[in-house]
Amino acid sequence: MKQLKNFFRILFFLFCTVREVSAQPGANPPTEYFDSVEVSLLTCSPHEEIYSLYGHSALRWHDLHQQGVHQGEDIAFNWGVFNFEGAFFVIRFVFGLTDYELGLIPYDKFCAYYKYWNSSVTEQVLNLSNAEKQKLREYLVENLLPENRVYRYNFFYDNCSTRPRNIIERCLTGKLEYAQREEYTPTYREMVGFSTRNHPWARFGNDILLGVKADLKTDLRQQEFLPENLMFDFDHAKIYANGVYSPLVKERRIAVPPGVQIIERDFPLSPMECACLLLALSILISVIELKRKKTLVLWDVILMTMQGLAGCVLFVMLFSQHPATSTNLQILLLNPVPFFFLPAVIRRKPTRWQNILFVMIILFFVGGILQRYAEGMYIVALCLLIRACVHYHLNKKSS
Repeated sequence: MKQLKNFFRILFFLFCTVREVSAQPGANPPTEYFDSVEVSLLTCSPHEEIYSLYGHSALRWHDLHQQGVHQGEDIAFNWGVFNFEGAFFVIRFVFGLTDYELGLIPYDKFCAYYKYWNSSVTEQVLNLSNAEKQKLREYLVENLLPENRVYRYNFFYDNCSTRPRNIIERCLTGKLEYAQREEYTPTYREMVGFSTRNHPWARFGNDILLGVKADLKTDLRQQEFLPENLMFDFDHAKIYANGVYSPLVKERRIAVPPGVQIIERDFPLSPMECACLLLALSILISVIELKRKKTLVLWDVILMTMQGLAGCVLFVMLFSQHPATSTNLQILLLNPVPFFFLPAVIRRKPTRWQNILFVMIILFFVGGILQRYAEGMYIVALCLLIRACVHYHLNKKSS
């Protein structure tokens, strides 16, 4: 039932975006036209689908004229349009080569989509002069050109939140000053972790892929990759022009009130619980092996295969264009090295694998000083350490 429900929701989303992405604003209007134009930042709260856990931002261009050529122009400019069915989408996303584009959606359909998901939409009407609105319109039309509308998406640095912020800042004639938040310097990992707090496996996946750079403290501008942070900063921002400070946001409205979000866990056990089960199983198997004075090769094969497969993913991410994944110290433990020793282990031939594993585990624990690891990773390292100790003890006994 859930899959069927999601299927119709996706169809609804495609109807609201793909069919409208070719829409274009009207021709350049006269100066007096901008007297009745409102420009707003739209901030959409997260809903429980994995791709929406971080919220969304867009710009609204609302023509309040009741008659004439530009009657009723009410459009949401959305920098979050992408083609999931494009060639090698998943591979391109992993390597940071994902292309998003600017699309136009009628405002009522934009709101209807988020209402369907029980997400709220907050509208912040911006305090712009006619000249600034005109400049903004020129920038938007320029962005909609075929050669400009597609951009290289980056989750932290160039996304649906930073794009509208940047274009608004470009059109302002005065100086925009943000109010600094005291003692608010979260890391990228902490902000992403908060967004996925109700989805432990999504948080675990992020923490596995994120490296050292994700644990550096962020400043206000870096924090604005999250739509809710940008909304907060806009609420407290002021424009300084001609010796006078004016608020950036002149009015705040709730375009779509929040609905009820039902949190559904995709897997009954958390990553920590799975790691603890792995530890318990490792201890049990180790006790049996010590009593039998013989290692269980199948258990070695399972652990080495899991370690190697996870390591292949982290190794690939070293070549990604996502800056926050390029230096990931978890690769000290999870890497493809076990695959080189797996044939010898299966044939029970002498190997240096356990010595190498000892070194990897030690380096992994040292690396934990610089990087925050994914939930349960220390327990996984402990399982492998127990494995290495059992092999060392049994090899010593047999020699």
